[in-house]
Amino acid sequence: MTTVRYDAQELIGFTERVLSTLGMEPSDARLAGEVLVDADLMGIDSHGIAHLPAHGSYAPALRDGKVNPRPNISIVRETPATALIDGDRGMGLVTGHRAMRLAIEKAKQTGVGSVAVRNSRHYGAAGYYAMMAVPEEMIGMSMTNAGPWFVPAHAKKKLIGTNPIAVAAPAGKEQPFLCDLATSTVAMGKLEIARREGKPIPPGWALDALGQPTQDIELVYREGGLTALGSTAATSSYKGYALGAMVDVFTGILSGAGYSMALGAYGGGVGHFFSAWRVDAFLPVAEFKAMMDQMQRMFLDAEPADPALPVRLPGQREFETRAGRSVDGIPLHISVIKTLEDLADSVGVARPQPKAVAV
Repeated sequence: MTTVRYDAQELIGFTERVLSTLGMEPSDARLAGEVLVDADLMGIDSHGIAHLPAHGSYAPALRDGKVNPRPNISIVRETPATALIDGDRGMGLVTGHRAMRLAIEKAKQTGVGSVAVRNSRHYGAAGYYAMMAVPEEMIGMSMTNAGPWFVPAHAKKKLIGTNPIAVAAPAGKEQPFLCDLATSTVAMGKLEIARREGKPIPPGWALDALGQPTQDIELVYREGGLTALGSTAATSSYKGYALGAMVDVFTGILSGAGYSMALGAYGGGVGHFFSAWRVDAFLPVAEFKAMMDQMQRMFLDAEPADPALPVRLPGQREFETRAGRSVDGIPLHISVIKTLEDLADSVGVARPQPKAVAV
C-alpha cells in the first residue's frame, strides 16, 4: 500500500493544531487549513497538505521567522472599487482569502472589485480564491507571482515564477466554470510529487542550465528550470512566457511587490492580484447562467476523436475528484504521511488519524 486515506476535516484540524502551536491565531490557522486541504479535495495534490511540513512558506517558515504568524494585514491605498493590501509577511493562505473577500465586497457595491497584495507568501492553489466569487453570482479571478522557476522562450536562465492564473464563473445546471493553470508547462509541485514518489518526469517539462531539455529532476532543482507553457518555441512557449510576464505586471509591479526576479529587492514576499465581477452589473444572472450552460453543454456533447476519451470541461476533473474524496477520503502517499507525523511529533500535537476502512 502506497497511499492511505484521510478525512478532509481530520487534515484541516491537524493543520490548525500545527499552525496555532507555531503561533498563528487559531481562526487563521483553521482558515489556512481549509484553503490548503481544499487543494487535496480537488485533486491538486501539488498544492495540498504535503506542503505543510516541507514548503518554505508554511511550518518551516513559521519556525524560522520568515512568516509572521500574527500579521497586521492592512490597506495601503483604496478607492471604492480597488485596494492595495500589505500582508505584513503573513501566510498567503490567510492574506489571499482576506483580499479576495474584500474584492467581492467591493464588487457588491460597484460592480467590479480588484485588490492587489504585496508582502505576502505562497497562497496555495489559485483556483480556491477565484471560486470564492461563484456563490456570490460573480466571476472571480486570482493570480500570484513567485520566485523564478521557468525559462522564457529562447533563454537559458529561469526568470519567471510559475505565476498561475485562475478564473471561475457560475453556471446553472452545469458545473461552475473553473480555469486554474500555471503559466509554466507544469507547476513546480508536479516535480515535487515525482521526486518524492521516485517517478520520472515526462519530456518537455524542464530544461538544464544550458536551456536544453532534461528529465533529470535533481538537475532541474540544482541548476535548471521549468519550460514556459507550450514547452518549446516551436510549440508556442512564447505564449506561456508572455502570460507569466503579464501575471508579474498585475501581481508584482502593480502591487509594488516586485516581479519574479526582483522580489527580494522590494522587501521580500510575493504579490497577488484578485478581481470579482458582479454578473448582474453586465447581464441578468439567469441569462448569463443559461448561456454558460449552453456553452459547456456544447463541449460535453462534442464528438471525441477517441471514444475512450470524451471531451471534458475545464475544472471537471477537479469537481469530480472533490465529490469522490469528500466521501472516500483524501489519499496521501506514505512519504507525505511520514513528513506529517514527523511534524506532529516535533511540534507536540496529535498525529492525523487515517480514515476508518469499512469492512
